[in-house]
Amino acid sequence: MIVKILGIIIFAPIIGGLLSGIDRIISAKMQNRKGPPLLQPFYDVLKLLQKVSTTVNTITRYFITLSMCFSILTVILFGIGADLLICIFAFTLACILFVLAGYSSYSPYSFVGAERELIQIMCYEPMILIMAFGYYQVVGSFKTADAFALSSPPILKLPFIFLGLLYVLTIKLRKSPFDLSMSHHGHQEIVKGITTELTGICLAMLEVSHWFETVFALGLVYLFFIWIAPASWAIGIALCLVVYFLEIVIDNAFARVKWRLALQTSWAVIFIAGGVNLLLLSLFVK
Repeated sequence: MIVKILGIIIFAPIIGGLLSGIDRIISAKMQNRKGPPLLQPFYDVLKLLQKVSTTVNTITRYFITLSMCFSILTVILFGIGADLLICIFAFTLACILFVLAGYSSYSPYSFVGAERELIQIMCYEPMILIMAFGYYQVVGSFKTADAFALSSPPILKLPFIFLGLLYVLTIKLRKSPFDLSMSHHGHQEIVKGITTELTGICLAMLEVSHWFETVFALGLVYLFFIWIAPASWAIGIALCLVVYFLEIVIDNAFARVKWRLALQTSWAVIFIAGGVNLLLLSLFVK
């Protein structure tokens, strides 16, 4: 178990950083630019670690550190096959600590970014919980490792919940048109919202946290495509990469929307996709 946990801590940020590098390369190609090298996210983090970190309020660093720790904990729990609800709880706590870091700054841009980040949590959190409940009805357990004992992939019984999850993942990954609190790319705005006051080590820890969040988000997608078949893990990984590619395309194809539209559409998707799928499960799945 210790070796497995250490492997997750080492390889999860590597996977997240590589996905971020792929994101930058594809985005550059879609915008007719040359783009950075694949390892540019790692170079950026190393450069940030060498800079002097200045904060207006020292408590900001503690919130960012705790947020990163809970992001790491989320991926560890998910990777060792722990309870999905516990994973979601740790994931949400990491997001709340990030919001508190934004509130601890005296910048109006950071404050507005924190407000928008809270709205985004309200947009995607209910759908993730519904996904967990649907997963329980199909698998009979909240344990993420139990999906490998299924005779068929969960997506066959959770198609609408899967589509709803794809919609809110765009919000969670802060991709356009829902990058309301901040933008990972420079094509939206100069002032980076909730991260306006973050520099040096704090900004590096935030970037690493985002890598872990990306791995966990794609891990939720992965749960829909695994079953007892030996090759299911490869199919799940391949489809996760397809989903991430679609997120990149959406990010570069749409402009930012207002927060009201994000909230209205996400809750509409939650009630329609999530509600209908749970109703069908209760009626036809024993």
